[in-house]
Amino acid sequence: MNIGVFIPIGNNGWLISENSPQYWPSFALNKQVTLTAERYGLDFVLSMIKLRGFGGKTEFWDHNLESFTLMAGLAAVTTRIKLFATCPTLAIPPAIAARMCSTIDSISGGRFGLNLITGWQKPEYSQMGLWPGDEYFGHRYKYVSEYIQVMRQLWETGKSDFKGEFFRMDDCRLSPRPSMPMQIICAGQSEAGMAFSAQYADYNFCFGMGVNTPVAFAPTVVKLNQATARTGRKVTAYALFMIIADHTDDAARAKWEHYKAGTDQEAVQWLVDQSAVDKASGGDTNVRQMVDPVSVVNINMGTLVGSYETVARLLDEVASVPGCDGVLLTFDDFVKGTEDFGARIQPLMQSRKHVEAA
Repeated sequence: MNIGVFIPIGNNGWLISENSPQYWPSFALNKQVTLTAERYGLDFVLSMIKLRGFGGKTEFWDHNLESFTLMAGLAAVTTRIKLFATCPTLAIPPAIAARMCSTIDSISGGRFGLNLITGWQKPEYSQMGLWPGDEYFGHRYKYVSEYIQVMRQLWETGKSDFKGEFFRMDDCRLSPRPSMPMQIICAGQSEAGMAFSAQYADYNFCFGMGVNTPVAFAPTVVKLNQATARTGRKVTAYALFMIIADHTDDAARAKWEHYKAGTDQEAVQWLVDQSAVDKASGGDTNVRQMVDPVSVVNINMGTLVGSYETVARLLDEVASVPGCDGVLLTFDDFVKGTEDFGARIQPLMQSRKHVEAA
């Protein structure tokens, strides 16, 4: 099973809690986490993009680095690990994004890939005058489909004359081109998102579900497989999980309960309010899952809570899901969490027996 880390590009990581570790995003922090992941033989790191946070007492995600710039810096200080940036497709024209990718490909020696997002939080873009109107919710995957076609043409041929509804290229050029095919990630869970992944992506990230229910996301992988059966392409599923680990199950559970008790309700309400703006999407989108009150403290990503031994066993269960080739991990404390994963959890995983720390 491949392992990646969803590095902390935004303040406080993925816990919307007054009781969780509070920290500011910085290059130094993300460099430390990434170098630790590389030292322990992990396969990739991914940084999100967030242009406006949720506020509240914790100022959740109000403070963020920029994804392409961060990954370019990390490309220069790493040697093996794969690096994925996230592109806000409403904010960066596809030809510029394609050139940025080609540049980081050069810096990294071919270790770079791209996560494409359509954008769901209106204030991220309306604050800059970039929101195209609420009708965008209904055609956002058509928009990003044209976006990736422009990028693919530039990467593969160095030229694009694409003519679509949203983008029109006129002998657009790109050189140098990437040294190898650019790998694309999508995280769409809806029918439209799955169809996009099946047509254009190499990997599709899906939310893990529940607490210590490591295979509950399996139906989502089935949906992806059904979509790829229609396109005839191979797209690999990766599951997103948060790790809350300690020496004992009781100690880990106590931390989790403490984090939940400190849920920043004001920030959570912002998330709920923004999710309601999208009237076009159904109940199967990421944002609908994120606001489920069951575990909104960590936006309802799957959570593995327990001793190092328990977490290793649960991750091996994740690896048993047909069609799932890896996981993307977050931690309550990224510095300690990444170190503990490499030193204490990974050596106990049957699905990672081949990996040796550098």
